[in-house]
Amino acid sequence: MITCPAWRGERFAVLGLARSGAATVRALLASGAEVVAWDSDEAKRTIEGASYADPTTVDLTGFAGVVVSPGVPLNRHPIAAKARAADVPVIGDIELFAQAREYMPSHRVVGITGTNGKSTTTALIHHIVETAGIPARMGGNIGLPIQGEEPLPIGGVYVLELSSYQIDLTHSLDCDVAVLLNITPDHLDRYDGFEGYAASKARLFAMQEKDHDAVIGIGDAASAQIARGLSARGEHLHKIAPGVCMDQSRWPSLQGPHNAQNALAAITACQALGVPEAAIDAGLESFTGLPHRMERVGVVDGVAYVNDSKATNPDSTAPALAAFDRIHWICGGQAKTDNLDACRPAFGHVRAAYTIGEAGMLFRDLLSNDMPTTYAGTLADAVELARAAAAPGDTVLLSPACASFDQFRDYEDRGDTFRRLVEALA
Repeated sequence: MITCPAWRGERFAVLGLARSGAATVRALLASGAEVVAWDSDEAKRTIEGASYADPTTVDLTGFAGVVVSPGVPLNRHPIAAKARAADVPVIGDIELFAQAREYMPSHRVVGITGTNGKSTTTALIHHIVETAGIPARMGGNIGLPIQGEEPLPIGGVYVLELSSYQIDLTHSLDCDVAVLLNITPDHLDRYDGFEGYAASKARLFAMQEKDHDAVIGIGDAASAQIARGLSARGEHLHKIAPGVCMDQSRWPSLQGPHNAQNALAAITACQALGVPEAAIDAGLESFTGLPHRMERVGVVDGVAYVNDSKATNPDSTAPALAAFDRIHWICGGQAKTDNLDACRPAFGHVRAAYTIGEAGMLFRDLLSNDMPTTYAGTLADAVELARAAAAPGDTVLLSPACASFDQFRDYEDRGDTFRRLVEALA
């Protein structure tokens, strides 16, 4: 785990003991800190060495920090006022990582934020860096809790996906390369309007030294404004313009215009790290994508099968439909909306649709005027119908635009079932 001698003898409160919270408590204790921890789930209050009390009921005077889960709404939760009254900073595990950096072997950090595309871009950068033979760790909003990981050897690279909530809880993270993909309205219940949300993203760059690299997509007004504010960085500011044409034919897991932007951001970040071009090319070609997100799970008789089970609403499905031609689309489940309007611009890519689950009949009725549509009912029957109809060069795409809970435990269970069905076809 990542420890820090500066924490020895200090007192911390930790609120939330899921994976990252539990890893934080263990790292603080291993560093010689005193920890008061709390989770509403009594079963999680079992870490040896910590004491347990709700920090909203504790006198926080003299504490070095209150470490909270990113899921804690600071604009509504009483811990924020309690800590402020005691003049104690409210921080997250990423801030603890930032504090520990000076005691770790020499390394670099890439931080990636944005409303959409963070996970794919983070995983891609991590994969390219590893392809280049450079030791790397992936953490933050993806993968394992960063405090629970072993420090990298000299020359390693930490690749961190950072949500706005995590940035809010971080005050000293100086990324060697900071990436902003885009900003669109999201999480507005946690901020003072869209401007407050955008300002949270901008803080990633405010924490950087001025000679460190900033990579910013300028396809939306808010991101473009942040880029203009960093114009003094000169060669250390890299703008990613929308609509750049790229040959994605050699990158099977990076199809579609949105992935072209993700790939370009990853390429630019890796170039800033000094990764050789040959390693970047090899990484792009060998990247397999994230599980359940436009994941190519097999090719059978010349037909590609793509698992996009994580697309649980029409807005999430739309990019997948835009990414492929000649699609046999499997959709349906537990509907979150009574329309598929967000997907309509890409209907021309669909050869046929096969609907499943609770929304199966609704989706059949919504789609039947635009494409051949069959109510399949179950995922197994939909895969079989699509297999029988698809020709070499076609893509069978599971992108449900629905939640999974009508027929599956979760979207992962749905995607894993799809993978098994495809494997049985081979």
